[in-house]
Amino acid sequence: MEKLSNKTVARKERPIRILQFGEGNFLRAFADWMVDIANERGVMDAGVAVVAPRFGDKPAIRSLREQDGLYHVMLEGIADGKPARENRLVTAIERVLSPTVDYQEYIDTILSPDLQVVISNTTEAGIKYEKDDATADLPTTFPGKVANLLWRRYKAFDGDPEKGLVFVCCELIEDNGSRLRECVLRQAEENGMGQDFIDWVKGSCVFCDSLVDRIVSGFPADTIDEATAELGYDDEMVVKGELYHLWVIGGEGYERARQLLPLDRAGLHVEFLPSVREFRDKKVRILNGSHTGMTPIALQMGCETVREAFDNPLVNKFVCDMVDKEALPMIDGDRAELKAFADGILERFYNPYIRHQLKSIALNSLSKWEARNLPTASDFYKRTGKHAEHEAFAIAALLTLYNPASGFEPEDEPQRVAAIREAWATGDCLAVAQAAMGHLEAQVPGFLAFVSVYMRDIMDKGMAQALEDFLAGNE
Repeated sequence: MEKLSNKTVARKERPIRILQFGEGNFLRAFADWMVDIANERGVMDAGVAVVAPRFGDKPAIRSLREQDGLYHVMLEGIADGKPARENRLVTAIERVLSPTVDYQEYIDTILSPDLQVVISNTTEAGIKYEKDDATADLPTTFPGKVANLLWRRYKAFDGDPEKGLVFVCCELIEDNGSRLRECVLRQAEENGMGQDFIDWVKGSCVFCDSLVDRIVSGFPADTIDEATAELGYDDEMVVKGELYHLWVIGGEGYERARQLLPLDRAGLHVEFLPSVREFRDKKVRILNGSHTGMTPIALQMGCETVREAFDNPLVNKFVCDMVDKEALPMIDGDRAELKAFADGILERFYNPYIRHQLKSIALNSLSKWEARNLPTASDFYKRTGKHAEHEAFAIAALLTLYNPASGFEPEDEPQRVAAIREAWATGDCLAVAQAAMGHLEAQVPGFLAFVSVYMRDIMDKGMAQALEDFLAGNE
């Protein structure tokens, strides 16, 4: 089998217009995949230079460089209610950089007049302020590296306002681009880069917030022989994911981002908005809220994956009813559009190819429920004067899952878990709810007493019977 490289694949050379901090599976199966499609469809002509966020010559960078930036993306999922698959050879990556070993090539790239956009995924820990020498050859932190590259561009182009860059952050934190901007400006100020430079960053550079959505399972180690035979190449960087994709890019300057990254014009599910907050709220309440609400129920029904959970008729009905009766009515917008959006989200739960482990979703469920499900429970109470029964049953299921008698070992905030387990020793369900969520009582009065009733029901009947009775009583 031939090794994937420029020697075995013909490709068109493109100007490097995008610098990408991150060589991982997600960006390659998401952002680079999109750029490749946009190039093919003629709405862009952009090559990507990939750099390891920590600047080191790590194994993944070396493997990608050995393949000249080439790799395949294998997608599997549900389209129009039926299983579907597609493969793509991605040719968008033109250059793979490790500044610790090829420093001058990195400098040449960041000072190129062709460069327009920076995409990043440096994990949640990447965008935070730490003291750094942003004037050094190799700053330590990601914001320090960004301040450094902008400072170098500012000096190289004599402050030309046309040579500023557009940043699109994919880190899974709220206001990711806005936070990076704050960190970069602080680095500039504390490293004495000058007010003129700071003004140039503020006026000539754009830092977009973005929301990303695609499940990427990564390198198919367990089926690599079959994948190799199907693709026809020896590809050490092949990556698998689901068909569904969504990229929402917004914030101040989003129109400039759309001009330079016209991915929507290539028929991709990319939206450019003045703010991503409203869209984030919709996505979090429907997709993430469904995951968090469903998981403790499904785990106690013996399910291991999202697909197994959704194949259970009781769990399936619970999730669909929770979305239809509680989540959607609390989101402002066109009802038909919201329903279509929710249907598309829930269709992904049926994906037979992605093994999305429920135990992974269960990580830090207490804080996840407060971020994803509490807003729905709170709004429902404020608007109707009633309690959101599905949300109440979901948190009741979580608290019974955290009962030591369940056999489940929570990976969550140690102090809160300890308090919950201590309260379970009393056998008082309301005491358990108060130990876990007592600080929320003022926000949704009477909710915890309501939750405790469902907790007792689950403890007395078992999850399957309690869930069946719950659904029958909420037709």
